[in-house]
Amino acid sequence: MGKISAARLRVLTKPGVFGDGAGLYLQVRDAEHRSWIYRYRMGGKARWMGLGSLPAIGLAEAREAATTARKAALAGLDPIDARRAERAETTARAGLNTFAEVATAYIAAHRAGWRNSKHAAQWTATLEGYAYPIMGNLGVGVIDTGHVTRILTPIWEAKPETASRLRGRIEAVLDFAKAHGWRTGDNPARWKGHLANILPARGKLARVKHHAALPWTAIGAFMSELAPQEGVAALALRFTVLTAARTGETTGATWREVSMDNAVWTVPGARMKAGREHRVPLSDGAIAVLRDAARLRTGHDPAAFIFPGAKAGKPLSGMAMSMLLRRMERGGLTVHGMRSSFRDWCAEATGYPRELAEAALAHTLRDKVEAAYQRGDMMDKRRKLMGEWASFCHRPLADVGADGKVVALRGTVVDGNVDDGAVPLGRRA
Repeated sequence: MGKISAARLRVLTKPGVFGDGAGLYLQVRDAEHRSWIYRYRMGGKARWMGLGSLPAIGLAEAREAATTARKAALAGLDPIDARRAERAETTARAGLNTFAEVATAYIAAHRAGWRNSKHAAQWTATLEGYAYPIMGNLGVGVIDTGHVTRILTPIWEAKPETASRLRGRIEAVLDFAKAHGWRTGDNPARWKGHLANILPARGKLARVKHHAALPWTAIGAFMSELAPQEGVAALALRFTVLTAARTGETTGATWREVSMDNAVWTVPGARMKAGREHRVPLSDGAIAVLRDAARLRTGHDPAAFIFPGAKAGKPLSGMAMSMLLRRMERGGLTVHGMRSSFRDWCAEATGYPRELAEAALAHTLRDKVEAAYQRGDMMDKRRKLMGEWASFCHRPLADVGADGKVVALRGTVVDGNVDDGAVPLGRRA
């Protein structure tokens, strides 16, 4: 039937061997298992050389590989032996630079620049768990698309977030290797123009799951339920809600960062997602939580954690507040989702401008022009905002029934506003 066209290639899914001409064939086991093979004769005997599988090796790449093998055969060299010799030479040029060794060097070189101290451990764990078993001992010079897809394919759909991060880390390590002269050619882990043609885009696999958030109308009832809970995790969760902080910002907080006299919590840039210092005005409610935490304090070390963990000198575990939610039978919620509750309250129950709410959440303004003019942190205005939020959190106004509808506990909620004879907190009269 002549050469295999791109259109025909898409429909060749039934078992068989299909020729493309000049010794190149497509071997099909089923729709998911198709590979390229090259047939040649050496010493009077027919030999078959595997060139890689679809879709890792496309039609054009297969033809190019077949041409290279054909030239070797015409020169009197066995194409399989020639390929082995080439790979051995590349490995020799790379010396002892295996993928695992280069990855270790990459992590060591970049560790100082990573804001989160756990970043290096996360890199190492991901690569050790998925990449090293397949290519950890291979020289970086011989790693190709087949190795990368063999690692990514089994987890691409099952664990898309992990797989995406893993791909990026493999790409970075191989770019690092190329910059040092340990490998040549294109990066087989690159996405655009390469793996994007082999693996489905993450956006087509599953929708992004947002952090489960409590409706803002139910925050008062939740805080009433949280109040009698004992332990460091309960204090940390109350503080997190009242300050609209991230989990890591709370668990890593030290007494040095807090000024009780000025009612300000200053989170250093090294602990912030955006890398910039963030001042948090502390409401009376937040100060009360800190006073409760101070009663549990042993010693006067300013570097001590406000919310200490079970082990001496260690902060509260990032999972402690989540486990508390489960014990409260609120396992459907997330700690991070409380920030969404605060943001929704700002938008729906107050008249404060958007940029003030974003500043309270330590979000970076996307509009560069707006950000250029917004150089202050609007501390005085945010202090008023956080004070009103704390007051709202301590009013058990409403809860949400099993059917998802708002059930009023005191006053009624009408179109998202509390109708108890008063103007909603923060609402401009």
